[in-house]
Order: sequence, then structure tokens, then C-alpha cells
Amino acid sequence: MRVEIAPSILTADLTRLGEQLDQVLKAGAERIHIDVMDGCFVPNLTFGPLLVEGIKPIVEKAGALLETHLMIEEPESLIPDFSAAGTDLITVHVETCPHLNRTIQQIKALGNKAGVTLNPSTPLGSLEEVLGDVDLVLVMSVNPGFGGQTYLPNSTKKISRLRQMLQERGLSDVDLEVDGGISPSTAREVVNAGANVLVAGSSIYNTNASVSENLIKLRTAAAGDSG
Repeated sequence: MRVEIAPSILTADLTRLGEQLDQVLKAGAERIHIDVMDGCFVPNLTFGPLLVEGIKPIVEKAGALLETHLMIEEPESLIPDFSAAGTDLITVHVETCPHLNRTIQQIKALGNKAGVTLNPSTPLGSLEEVLGDVDLVLVMSVNPGFGGQTYLPNSTKKISRLRQMLQERGLSDVDLEVDGGISPSTAREVVNAGANVLVAGSSIYNTNASVSENLIKLRTAAAGDSG
């Protein structure tokens, strides 16, 4: 199984964002992850479509995928704006979409890949009716809102059960992404459980080493190579 790394810019140095993006992309990051928070669904306020538009040329030039994780209430109202700004994949939360199938259809009608996200306490059963319609499922392994949190150990069993659900339905091509507390010490655990896309922020941007060195270290850990 090919594992992809998706650096989240949530904890990046925004005064050096272009430089840091260039470094992780040159180090082989396949995706760039943007956490959009509205201060309502989660207790933080972050980025809007203008940021997506601003970094799109950098990500596109590197041949990477730009994914936008909407941690917001009523995402349907802003999905067109993020699509127009140049995102490739839009992920919405099960918890904020009373008509989830319709929201997925909206994303795809705009030409984007569609993902759905589950908070730690949200059961996998809420996905059963839409698994065949999405390109990605994102399992939150921390309670969303802030970077730098510790991985919730119960997430591993949830990841494993979700991978089994996908395989039983012949949906092995659906990406299983994990976000929260991903570091060299947890990467292999989530990959062994069935994840193939790892979102990481603090472990890439907030250490004494360079972001490119941190990304390489994370990829090595995910592959199970301690050397």
C-alpha cells in the first residue's frame, strides 16, 4: 500500500509559508492539507478561500494535490468558493451535514474529489450509506480545533474497522486518511491499521530540524524503517 504524506499548514510559520511549502513539496509531499475552521464547529478560526488561491500555483507546479478540510458549520455555503479557489479535494464533516449525500454530490458536481470526516466520538455507522460515493474518508485521531495534540489510542481500532469496511465493499481505492497526533512514533501504527494518507503538522513544522528532514523522518517511520 502506497502511503502519502499530507503536511497541514495549520502549524506552519505563516511568515515563511511559501518557503516551507516549497521545502515539503521538494521532499516529496504528495498533498498539502488546509484546515479551515470557523470558530463555531471547532474552537478556532483559520483560513479562507484566498489562502487556497494563493498557494495553489505552488502546489500545482509540484504536481501535488491540494486538499481542503472544512471544519465548519453549513459547509454547503462555502464549498463553491473553495472549489473556485483551486482546491482539488474537499472534505466535510459528517456531524455538520444533515444531507450528507447531497453535499457530496455538490462537491463532485463542481469537479472536485469528495471526502468525509469523522470526529473521534462519531461512529463508523454514519458512513455506511455514502462510502461508495466518496474518494476519501478522514478519521480524526484528536478532537479537532488545534494542532499539536496527542494521538488518541482508540483511533487505531477505528482505523482498522474502517479499512475492513472498505475492503468488504470492494472500495480499496478509497483513501483512508488520519489526522491528529501523527508523528514518527505513531505513523507506523496507523499505517498498520490501514491508513494510507497521513496528515501531519507539528511533527513537520515545529521541531528544531528542517521541515524537509522531518517529512523524510515521518515517511521512514511510516514505512517501518527505523534507520
